[in-house]
Amino acid sequence: MVIRLALAGNPNCGKTTLFNNLTGTTQHTGNWPGVTVEKKEGKLKGNKEVIVTDLPGIYSLSPYSPEEVVARDYLIKDKPEVIINVVDATNLDRNLYLTTQLIETGIPVVVALNMIDVVEKNGDQINVEKLSSLLGCEVVKISALKKIGMDNLITTAVNTAKTKKKFLIKQIFSDKLEKIIADVSTIIAKQTEEHQTRWYAVKLLEKDEQATASLLLTAQQKAEIEKIVTNLETEFDDDGESIITNERYNYISTVVKDTSKKNKKSGLSTSDKIDRVVTNRWLALPIFAGVMVLVYYISISTIGGWMTDWVNDILFGEMLIPGAESWLTSVGAADWLNSFIVNGVISGVGAVLGFLPQMIVLFILLAILEDCGYMARIAFIMDRIFRKFGLSGKSFIPIMIGTGCGVPGIMASRTIEQESDRKITAMTTTFIPCSAKIPIIALIAGALFGGSVWIAVSAYFIGVIAIIMSGIILKKMERFSGTPAPFVVELPPYHLPGLKTVALSTSDRAKAFIKKAGTVIFVACALIWFLSSYSWSLQPVGIEDSILESISSAICGIFTPLGWGDWQATVATITGFIAKENVLGTFGTLFGLSEVSDGGEELWGFVAASFTQLSAYSFLIFNLLCAPCFAAIGAMRRELGNKGCLFAVGYQMVFAYAVALCVYQFGMFFTGHGFTAYTMLAVIALVGIIYFLVRPDKRLKSRKVEALRT
Repeated sequence: MVIRLALAGNPNCGKTTLFNNLTGTTQHTGNWPGVTVEKKEGKLKGNKEVIVTDLPGIYSLSPYSPEEVVARDYLIKDKPEVIINVVDATNLDRNLYLTTQLIETGIPVVVALNMIDVVEKNGDQINVEKLSSLLGCEVVKISALKKIGMDNLITTAVNTAKTKKKFLIKQIFSDKLEKIIADVSTIIAKQTEEHQTRWYAVKLLEKDEQATASLLLTAQQKAEIEKIVTNLETEFDDDGESIITNERYNYISTVVKDTSKKNKKSGLSTSDKIDRVVTNRWLALPIFAGVMVLVYYISISTIGGWMTDWVNDILFGEMLIPGAESWLTSVGAADWLNSFIVNGVISGVGAVLGFLPQMIVLFILLAILEDCGYMARIAFIMDRIFRKFGLSGKSFIPIMIGTGCGVPGIMASRTIEQESDRKITAMTTTFIPCSAKIPIIALIAGALFGGSVWIAVSAYFIGVIAIIMSGIILKKMERFSGTPAPFVVELPPYHLPGLKTVALSTSDRAKAFIKKAGTVIFVACALIWFLSSYSWSLQPVGIEDSILESISSAICGIFTPLGWGDWQATVATITGFIAKENVLGTFGTLFGLSEVSDGGEELWGFVAASFTQLSAYSFLIFNLLCAPCFAAIGAMRRELGNKGCLFAVGYQMVFAYAVALCVYQFGMFFTGHGFTAYTMLAVIALVGIIYFLVRPDKRLKSRKVEALRT
């Protein structure tokens, strides 16, 4: 017998940590059918008959977000044997709102009272037996982080599933409202399964359109229910959903009062004391900036840099490349095959994988910040800023995800309810440096700026500034009009990050990067090798007479105003649209990274000879802000449609070109190189950017006029 356990709970309640503890390495991830909301599923450790499904973090079963729709569709349609409701024991008032809705589904519920160790440490008390009695379901104390109560939780959940005992749903509303729910239940009884009748009745009183549509009610039934709802709203002088919500919270406040007791002497918790500093109105942003400087310093200039040097210099430079070349020569491989494998594949892909250690260190640090609770604070802090520019703090969640890869970052924009915010976020998320752009940053920093950590930090904040500027510009366009979506986020107590959670998060991101290197980048490097080794007549030639050189030379002039109008930099940028890692892979193929000595002096010398500091920084900015890789463009197409995606790519290209142009040309002017036609072009670009930033919102003006007329 297969037993399906569904984990449900609010965001940041510890659900992911619990899921990792229960499933270990037997889990797999993907997307729910038809939506870009992450689906996690795995087999219980030690029992392959138990399947654990981690539902998206939600606050209710109302269909206001893709996560809520996915969660409730799974529960109502797929009907798992048991729901394990993960509840943050430090915040019962907020978490029990979802609990009452889950119980109404008629599916057996086991409440996992998580973070009980924090509750006890604070000197607070929760009467579990009384809480279980009032809710009408089993309640188990656990600490997912410290693995307390895991066996008891699973035993309780499995036994509940095996016994298949029906439990009586507690009446949580007033007698008057309960009678109205009973009347609606009688009307729809034949259209629903017995255990789901109450859930549907409550949803009909809330005027839930999806629930109404799924029942296929007759005209007479609809008329009877509409009359009941109208009478209810008239009697309570409020809309149906608000009436249900208010009564639900009244019940929850009674439950919390009767079952929990706060330690009055405890004062502020450790998390509250820390938040007084890190979320302070004046200190929050400087602290955030300092944290990001430290993250990039560790991942690029110290630990990550040392590991990358070893991979590039020893693993590839002294072991793999010479070994492959020697072996191919010994077996009598043709020169073209030797060149293809050594210069095309190993050198190109190796140039990218050589930076994997830096990215792994970065992934570890970001996972630590996320798991300890600080990332939720960053989203809260950024909401103050984003809201001033027409965006919600929810936009920062996809941006945080985008630091690993732009594709899931774009897909995460679906969590934003407001359509205009969602579109803008999907368009601008890739401005933030993802893992694929880290090698480009490291190359420019090492070759032209002595490995300065400030190049990486500036790249990150250029991305944030570009997102803010784009929010201002795009919000004034008709297609992106709308009010910023409200931002609600749980701030979990600070805690030491779980080793397993950090390891799994890091491995998922690293595997995605390696998979791309082994597929897309492999093909791209092979193509670059062919185009750079043969002429149009398919004769083997040097790079200077190759197909690649002729194509790039024909178009490289458009980048001359940006300071790097040579064909090598042009082809590196073009191949970056396949995958941003290809920028390094292309340089590796074109200029022989296999010959790089300790520290990469040959490559750095070539880059330093081809760029000035100003032109290199312009090259970096353009590659950071221009259209992302094909995979990310595909994700944008799914979110924005064909026309929206074309507009997004066009906007990104124009914006990146304008910013890089201004940086280079004004840099040249202020360093004494005079005023040229290109400088004038930069002035025009700057005036255009300023105009779109400060121009009045005509729609806002028309609304004010209409309000005055009214």
